[in-house]
Amino acid sequence: MELPAETLRDACVARRSNLAARLGGVTAVIPAGRPVPRNYPANPHWPFRASSHFLYLVGASIEDAVLVVHRGESTLCLPQATAEDALWHGAPPSMSHLAHGLGLGVAPLAELPALLKGRTVGALPPPDAQGQAALEALGPRAADAQVADAIIDLRLRHDAAAVGGLERAAEATVAAHRVGMAATRPGIPAWQVVGAMMADLAHRGMGTSYPPIVSPRGEVLHNHAHHDVLAAGDLLLADVGAETRGGWAGDVTRTWPVSGRFSKSQQAIYEVVLAAQAACIAECRPGTRYRHIHLTAARVIAQGLKDLGILRGDVDGLVADDVHALFFPHGIGHLIGLDVHDMEDLGDRAGYAPGRTRSDRFGLGYLRLDRDLEPGMAVTIEPGFYQVPALLEDPTRTAKAGDRLVRSRLAEFADVRGIRIEDDVLITSGGPRVLTEAAPKTVAEVEAAVGRG
Repeated sequence: MELPAETLRDACVARRSNLAARLGGVTAVIPAGRPVPRNYPANPHWPFRASSHFLYLVGASIEDAVLVVHRGESTLCLPQATAEDALWHGAPPSMSHLAHGLGLGVAPLAELPALLKGRTVGALPPPDAQGQAALEALGPRAADAQVADAIIDLRLRHDAAAVGGLERAAEATVAAHRVGMAATRPGIPAWQVVGAMMADLAHRGMGTSYPPIVSPRGEVLHNHAHHDVLAAGDLLLADVGAETRGGWAGDVTRTWPVSGRFSKSQQAIYEVVLAAQAACIAECRPGTRYRHIHLTAARVIAQGLKDLGILRGDVDGLVADDVHALFFPHGIGHLIGLDVHDMEDLGDRAGYAPGRTRSDRFGLGYLRLDRDLEPGMAVTIEPGFYQVPALLEDPTRTAKAGDRLVRSRLAEFADVRGIRIEDDVLITSGGPRVLTEAAPKTVAEVEAAVGRG
């Protein structure tokens, strides 16, 4: 078990204090969760990673632990270690050592019911059924929603320790993408690029914050298959993000030509997506509604495709009718922090401001975030262009487009299956700060980086 450094310990003490202040007399119960078996209990997915809410407040991953926050007190309840645990996993640190290292009280898990007796309790249940069942055994919880809202309010804006974690994740993510570009060449399977990127992260003591997406089939948005052999003329879409040992996430997508040179048609579409991203990043300022940023991308992409002759008609009309979404169907991005989609376990309660609900429009329905940006928030900006047969061949999806979609012209861009460009952006009072700006992104930068390994 790795205990947090003193600066992180102090940050977690402050976070717990701030949570208690938001809760009044409500007691918050935050379980760490337990290892998930790959196929039988003694062979779990490893390393164990505690729930992000627990990590945020404690600073360490501790299996089966439960954090209790009540007014000015925080208590970590731990299961009793056995001799068998010590045999296989080593002797655990003492409760006094943990109390000092974590800056809170420590008690046996058996005392949890007594700690909660007579209190108004709220909890953030873990995603696994076993963890949820364990919480149910503690009795009624009247304040789950209040605890969720307090956690959301606390985690939306990153403190200095969190920004430091995001910076470390961003630095490693950028380095991995440079390695991936350098390792790319025609004739190798995509998994060799994945392996090079993962090895670079492993050398830094890090893993990934989500399963890597590295594929010449960029039109499949979450394509985790890596068996395709790369060919000259392919574009390779790589969506890979580091995860620090403390759990902080990076999330970057770059798309590069396997041969080291974009074709004329590939470069034309790439520059449309790049222009959309630049326009969106420029608007990542305090007070800007994230939905507005998404619609900015939609308009820039619609205008760019119109300029290329793929679409025709009024740009505002193309966006209003979601014609652009035939090529850009997903949202412009999401929160990022301890989760790559930060706090998405709490659903739209976290992503959408009070009074705002998810749209049923095709061009807006996948938007994960609809809040006004504030200093300290961190978001991704990731516009894209994809030729998805399931969309372009669906008469119900294309009916509104009509003759505004010029298929004869689109056919000239057949070598562009999918392009996405994504960066992590910290909102500051002085404007957007792109944490991952060092990853090659312009056409010249990308071409110079590919195949140099």
